[in-house]
Amino acid sequence: MPVEFLGIGGTNDGSETHPRTGGVFDKDYTLRLARAHEEFGWDRVLFAYGSSGPDPAQAAAYVAAKLDKLQILLAHRPNVSYPTFAAKTFATLDQLTDGKLTVHFITGGSDHEQQREGDYLTKDERYSRTREYIQIVKKAWTSEEPFDHEGEHYRFADFVLDVRPVQQPRPGVSFGGSSPAAYAVGGAEADIFCLWGEPLAQTAEQIESVKAAARAAGRTDVPRIQVAFRPIIAPTEELAWEKAYRTVDAIKARTSGGRQLTRRHSLTSPENTGSQRLLAVAADGERFDRALWTPTAAATGGAGNSTALVGTPETVAQALLDYYDLGVDILSARGYDMLGDTIDFGRHVIPIVREEVAKRDAAKVEQAASAREVLAVDG
Repeated sequence: MPVEFLGIGGTNDGSETHPRTGGVFDKDYTLRLARAHEEFGWDRVLFAYGSSGPDPAQAAAYVAAKLDKLQILLAHRPNVSYPTFAAKTFATLDQLTDGKLTVHFITGGSDHEQQREGDYLTKDERYSRTREYIQIVKKAWTSEEPFDHEGEHYRFADFVLDVRPVQQPRPGVSFGGSSPAAYAVGGAEADIFCLWGEPLAQTAEQIESVKAAARAAGRTDVPRIQVAFRPIIAPTEELAWEKAYRTVDAIKARTSGGRQLTRRHSLTSPENTGSQRLLAVAADGERFDRALWTPTAAATGGAGNSTALVGTPETVAQALLDYYDLGVDILSARGYDMLGDTIDFGRHVIPIVREEVAKRDAAKVEQAASAREVLAVDG
């Protein structure tokens, strides 16, 4: 199966290791970073959502207007707009990007962060709302006739979109999480299910949970699986590990005294299951499998995509291929020097992974052809 690479559509140069040097929405840096992804073999970039950050839809539209091939993953929280309005926004952006949009729906893992924008629903209520929201957006994208809706969270009458998505039947839907509620919603509604980087054994268990949820929802297909990492690469193993320890020291320096890295990420005990899982993995040890390293996750309080893959480009590529062999076909990566690491990863890691995936796919085709020949002879 093909493999895709997802990067980050950052709007400034700040990261967990250093504060930004310009404004929170640095247009020149935003475009330079996106262009580096396009030039160095990445498929798609994520424009993330935060209560106080730039509007990711407008940042994505700005980038899409300047570039040719790069696809967009747009993060969206259902609490910030009505689903009919959101469907119109997404359809318009799909037109602007010539059909390169995927929407990542975020239920919200922190009560405090949700309440900053007036969302006081409980976690279970938020998951219920998200599922209804996605269903409405999908129907709005695909329905050619006006329709009514009366659900638990939304009610409207006689809605139909005049602006249609370029992609048919609709743009892709992305979703993530690590709780039973997340598996249930994503298993039922998502085209892509997103996980944070955990050891191979735990990742395999989560993939099975997603598949089981899809089957329970009556699906005959299953979501594609995406897993996210923070690669730390260097020409030699020794240099890579030196870089890794410098990285975690820089994170600790920024979080000393309990300081938050961003308004979204607190060092207090996280409410969301995904961050709790990352911290539990970190408590079990620092190194797992071929290259997974957890101190970066521990230093950030399990904030989002925070587990690292450390080593030479060859080592990190082989570690990513281990996840590919589990059934992961979208590999998300983001460095701590976003621009420089985007270029290095694209130049040195992505080609290795793509070459090895092509070899695996060719071998599968050859095996299938041989099996057909055997059946023909036996028949």
